[in-house]
Amino acid sequence: MILALDESPDGRPHVVLVEQYRVPLGRSCLELPAGLIGDEDGSHGEVALDAAQRELEEETGYRAERWEDLGEYFSSPGMVSEAFTLLKATGLTKVGPGGGTDGENITVHRVPLDGIEQTIASHRAKGTGIDVRLLMMLGGGFLAG
Repeated sequence: MILALDESPDGRPHVVLVEQYRVPLGRSCLELPAGLIGDEDGSHGEVALDAAQRELEEETGYRAERWEDLGEYFSSPGMVSEAFTLLKATGLTKVGPGGGTDGENITVHRVPLDGIEQTIASHRAKGTGIDVRLLMMLGGGFLAG
């Protein structure tokens, strides 16, 4: 799972999100970029950072100059053992179109952090699913009331 942060020329921080159709939901979902470790041919023994670098470029078309491991987290510990490693990517450079691999049809959204609440509300109003991990960007607003 990748928290990809960038700044616009005026210094406003942005986050890179992806939107793609998710079969279990039966609709598109707004998410942080992510991928599986070791899911490519020849990637046996791949580590989280290698997978994140590959997935960030495949899905979003960005490369990051700096990476920070923010730890391992469990998605729904009362139901499943699924865990993910959250990596923060900064110093982004656009190197390609993104969109994922064949059949993924990923749409990339570069969203100002001060507009994340409105972006999520707009997608929700259109019927887009919202990944629970986006709560981390809304937390301050929720806590402030």
